[in-house]
Amino acid sequence: MLRLSPILLAIAYAVVMYRISVWRTHRELDAKSTELADPALKRMTDRLAAALEIDRVPVYIYEIDPVNGLAAPDGRIFITRGFYRKFHNGEVSAEEMASVIAHELGHVALGHARRRMIDFSGQNALRAALMMLLNRFIPFIGAWIANMLTHLLASRLSRGDEYEADEYAAALLTKAGIGIGPQKSLFHKLEDLTQQRAGVAPAWLMSHPKTDERIAALEVLEQKWGVGG
Repeated sequence: MLRLSPILLAIAYAVVMYRISVWRTHRELDAKSTELADPALKRMTDRLAAALEIDRVPVYIYEIDPVNGLAAPDGRIFITRGFYRKFHNGEVSAEEMASVIAHELGHVALGHARRRMIDFSGQNALRAALMMLLNRFIPFIGAWIANMLTHLLASRLSRGDEYEADEYAAALLTKAGIGIGPQKSLFHKLEDLTQQRAGVAPAWLMSHPKTDERIAALEVLEQKWGVGG
């Protein structure tokens, strides 16, 4: 029992941190977001809602600068102010923004958003347990190895989720009459849109598949479904 105590403590710590993280996330999103009111984008979300046979798609503007979209475990979709600004400036079309919203809807529909919050606690538990174990045998570098292993696991899970959400979005956009073309054209722009400064890779590249691989996967779907972009 004594040998298991560090692992049990690590799991208990991870569960507590998970609860705190969920509470902080909801509080942050509630405090810094307002419901989308843009008429052009509302027309796009109405088309997505009609394709899904629901009344509306709950989309909010999250008041932060980085270009991103995200799905909350409660089903709300968020577009950052930085991303919306790109649309307002004409760098991104309404159809391309719809592809982002469709992608995030995929994360909700496929259970990724909720599972990621649960996975977060599991990864923290694994990281803490590995650190305790490895530091007994290889002091100093045990923590580094534990962090690297959990990061690789999280990245692999995240990349699988992205491909699944891409496919969901492609099907939804096709059903809504928007098509896959805006999804692919946005991928071509995404690295430039998210690049913050020269020589630094955008954060989304750390956990997302390569852009050309995502486009290639969409083109395979186009051939399979017999549709054009």
